[in-house]
Amino acid sequence: MEKFQSLSETEMKVMQVIWKMNRPVKSNELLDIFFAKEGKEWKGQTIATFLSRLVDKGLLSVKREGRANTYTPCLTFKEYKRKEAQSMLDTMYQGSLKNFLATLYEDKITPNELDELKKWFADK
Repeated sequence: MEKFQSLSETEMKVMQVIWKMNRPVKSNELLDIFFAKEGKEWKGQTIATFLSRLVDKGLLSVKREGRANTYTPCLTFKEYKRKEAQSMLDTMYQGSLKNFLATLYEDKITPNELDELKKWFADK
């Protein structure tokens, strides 16, 4: 299995727009959206670079349509979040959810939160 690669902040912004559109998208559409939404005047090569990286990371597939490429998500946002969380858990905590939770909540968890976690795990 190939190693999971997290997204940069800008790559995540691009993917969030694509996931929200929920259909194949062309780079010129993304240029228009980022200009309208964030005032970013990216050049075509800039968005092409981000899209190429996302293809390389396995998040998008690309199909040539005439003179333009159409990009389609290979993962849903939920699937991406799951892979990113698992990668972080494996890398930082040797795959142990217990170690992760202990680090995160060692002295901060309330008895009520602990009861909620126990119930959540019992229901799984």
